[in-house]
Amino acid sequence: MAFFSELAKHLDVLRDAFGGDVEAEHLPVLFERLGDESVVAALEAATGLVRAGEKVRIAAAGAAAARSTRDAGHGGLAQKRGHRSPASLLQEITGSTRAEAAKHVRLGESLRAGAGLAAATDESTDAAGSGSDSGPGHAEPAAEPWHAQLGRALLAGVIGSAQHDVILRGLGEPPVAGDAEASQHIAEVWALAAEQLIAEARERTVEELGRAARTVRDQLDPEGAQRRFDERLDGRAFRLWRDADGVRRGSIAFEDLGGAWAETILDSALRPRRGGPRFVDPDEKARADELIADPRSNDQLAYDLFLDILRAGALADAETVFGTRQAGVRVLVTQAALDAETNDAPAVALVEDDQTSIPAWLAGQQVCDTGTVQCAVDRAGNPLDMGREARLFTAKQRIALAARDGGCRWRGCDRPASYCEAHHVDEWARDGGRTDIDRGILLCRWHHMELHHGGWRITREGHGDFVLHPPPGRGDPIVLVPRLALRYAWADLAPPPKRFRPAA
Repeated sequence: MAFFSELAKHLDVLRDAFGGDVEAEHLPVLFERLGDESVVAALEAATGLVRAGEKVRIAAAGAAAARSTRDAGHGGLAQKRGHRSPASLLQEITGSTRAEAAKHVRLGESLRAGAGLAAATDESTDAAGSGSDSGPGHAEPAAEPWHAQLGRALLAGVIGSAQHDVILRGLGEPPVAGDAEASQHIAEVWALAAEQLIAEARERTVEELGRAARTVRDQLDPEGAQRRFDERLDGRAFRLWRDADGVRRGSIAFEDLGGAWAETILDSALRPRRGGPRFVDPDEKARADELIADPRSNDQLAYDLFLDILRAGALADAETVFGTRQAGVRVLVTQAALDAETNDAPAVALVEDDQTSIPAWLAGQQVCDTGTVQCAVDRAGNPLDMGREARLFTAKQRIALAARDGGCRWRGCDRPASYCEAHHVDEWARDGGRTDIDRGILLCRWHHMELHHGGWRITREGHGDFVLHPPPGRGDPIVLVPRLALRYAWADLAPPPKRFRPAA
């Protein structure tokens, strides 16, 4: 659909909902008179208008950036208006944050590069200098950058600016190769990854797309993953200081495993107050009820918890400090990754709860202290050999479910596996359901209750997709897709061949 036709369509939806032109100050009252479907339609139309306007803003930001280069000096577009950068100019015009303005400039520059505008400008300059269309001054058309299709998808409305940005930043720049052929191959690999993530964007949250993009990048470039891990490890820091009022404050920059460990400690202690799974054990339930009734805020509880850990040190009794069981970080690593590390080849593993990539050697190192639980899965992440019948899913079965699902499978939910309950697709009493892994699915507490009390149901044919069925009249069935980062991990993405990597 043409750009202005698209704008007109969205405006017509809003105009019809309100019965004509209205004053903005009356909008809250007008929405009170609309039915649920009209409110949703208005939200969708307004989102369409915002996205259309954002396309214009991003393209304009790219043009402003091209006319505000350092070479332009004080004659640049932004500089002539008293700004040191196009982001500063955009921030003044839009009233956005510095980070938001910088993002729009970054995306605008990406759109220009994808459209070949920078190459066209250079080419026309060279041709003008040579006086002809051929000869030494003529530049060959530059190859399309790997992220060009991200720009096309943005302008076509397939993805939004936030999705474009997390995929672009998550995949990052491909590694530098030694020759043109190798560089072209790596660019094609990155373009394929971008294409796959674009196809997933409609079903995924922005946060999950970002995690998946980083996972794919680390799978394709394990040497780069090791370098980035080393940089974060070198950047770890802990600092204490007093502010102007004499209050002691602290700041921590975590490396990957330390940050995951700290998050796990907080989650283990505060999970009942954050919507974690319901406890079956009476003692655990009693302690959870006490925590919920505690008058302290979550931040105060977190502070007291960390001080308790510091005081207790390595000899802390888990039940005394955590209230339930010892906190720990579970890492998912494929056998192929462990084999690669054995042969001194770089490989990556994933932290279970948030799918953060870490070097596989680090996971292997932790085995000495913690041991392992083996779980065979196929390339789709379906566990193959841990099923058994019982009323409740066992601890090992829950590990297998976490390895397959990565967290709550309800569309758009980001709750990690540690916050989830195992749901029987075939109800135990009503359907004579079996407690086998292929008939179970992880749902967070809120969505598990919504399923049972809201008239929803989940079905699965064999080892196919889980399908969520809304209550009658509430829309079409929804395919519940697994976490994207895990899907790529189990697919065992191979990095570009060795000859395409830069020389040491």
